[in-house]
Amino acid sequence: MTDRRNFLRKSFLGAAAIAIPGTFINDAHASDLVNRNVFKPLPVSCLSYSFHGLVNEGMMDIFGYFETCRYRYSLDAADLWNGMFKSTDDAYINKVHRALEERQLVVPNIAVDESHLLAAGNEDAAKLRANQDRYMQIAKRLGVGFVRFDAGPNMTNGRKVEDGWTNQEFDYLVKRYKELSQIAYDNGFRIGAENHWGPEKYWKYMEKLIKAVDHPGFGICVHFGGWIGTPEDNDIADKAAAKYICHTHLPWNICESPMLVEKMTILRDAGYKGYYSAEHHSAQNEYNLTEVQLSKIRAVLTNWNKGGTGELVPPRRR
Repeated sequence: MTDRRNFLRKSFLGAAAIAIPGTFINDAHASDLVNRNVFKPLPVSCLSYSFHGLVNEGMMDIFGYFETCRYRYSLDAADLWNGMFKSTDDAYINKVHRALEERQLVVPNIAVDESHLLAAGNEDAAKLRANQDRYMQIAKRLGVGFVRFDAGPNMTNGRKVEDGWTNQEFDYLVKRYKELSQIAYDNGFRIGAENHWGPEKYWKYMEKLIKAVDHPGFGICVHFGGWIGTPEDNDIADKAAAKYICHTHLPWNICESPMLVEKMTILRDAGYKGYYSAEHHSAQNEYNLTEVQLSKIRAVLTNWNKGGTGELVPPRRR
């Protein structure tokens, strides 16, 4: 008499054989059903800062973020913001590494806050430097592609951001970025600044920094729409910066406008090989709104793969 387990097994194999003739009855493995040389994940990611509202409420940690990337959004990458790290101790970082491996996630970037190069006011310069050194070690351990360290400093005593860095500050920036760039280069990744805050939000200062550092281990992360100036100024800066960009963040206002295709095209035309990463900021309804951004980025990439120009809604065929 056939027991339930054997009955279900035979029923499953029969249904599978009908659905995919010859597959299971030939003892093929499930992995053989997908040609991995053809079906490649799109280079899409989302910065974990997109969920800072949930983090602040105690409703997400870094491991929940990994689950979200892999199983909610079907991503193959985790774009990390260090505000999600509960600790930088070896034991904790080893858990993070294991969790990434278990979910087969790569880390294209770590955006490191509170580790800027130039201290100001009551900031502890030695602590900032120690943070930089530690995240370089973490990047090596996790196999990170790019690490963002802001230049700084926090402007104090009536200083104006538009005046840029002093000569002394600039000399230190160049020296320190060169040191970090060499370490990164020797370990297979790159580091750099972002148009995030301070003088680095002005392209003229960022360009000066890039040219002065002049190292293959140095690049930049561009937050589209983040340059100080008019939309026209931003467009000029994006095009000029494109060849130096190692990683990028696409915020809501870019994803919700025709600028998404324009900005992504700037990267593609410059030979960009990195991830197109969504970054959400509202701290509201983060799961769904981040997914909207990811879907739009995916739509552009999918359109390109089909030979299109990236339009989100292609012209209807007659």
